[in-house]
Amino acid sequence: QVQLVESGGGLVQPGGSLRLSCAASGSLFRINAMGWYRQAPGKQRELVADITSGGSTKYADSVVGRFTISRDNAKNTVYLQMNSLKPEDTAVYYCNANAAISMWGLPRDYWGQGTQVTVSS
Repeated sequence: QVQLVESGGGLVQPGGSLRLSCAASGSLFRINAMGWYRQAPGKQRELVADITSGGSTKYADSVVGRFTISRDNAKNTVYLQMNSLKPEDTAVYYCNANAAISMWGLPRDYWGQGTQVTVSS
């Protein structure tokens, strides 16, 4: 199985910064894209940013210019640097990885347990 462990959430004032980390472990053969999603109370889960194994990135319009996604393939870890945080960024942030556990296995999505980010004065 594959486990994703997130860290780095917390409470921050508007305009502040946080860095989220997510490390994948377990019976991994190959990790394709990794990404971050978020879900605010009463809203659907949405994509924040993702990154392919080759380093191509994609961002939600609401975070462009403020958030940066990166990954360390050697450590199977993805990061999300969040700057200029706003109250509307408050949500539970979930790590996602599309991974295969064997050469013949089809890749599937795996999820972390979520980490709370609260932006408030």
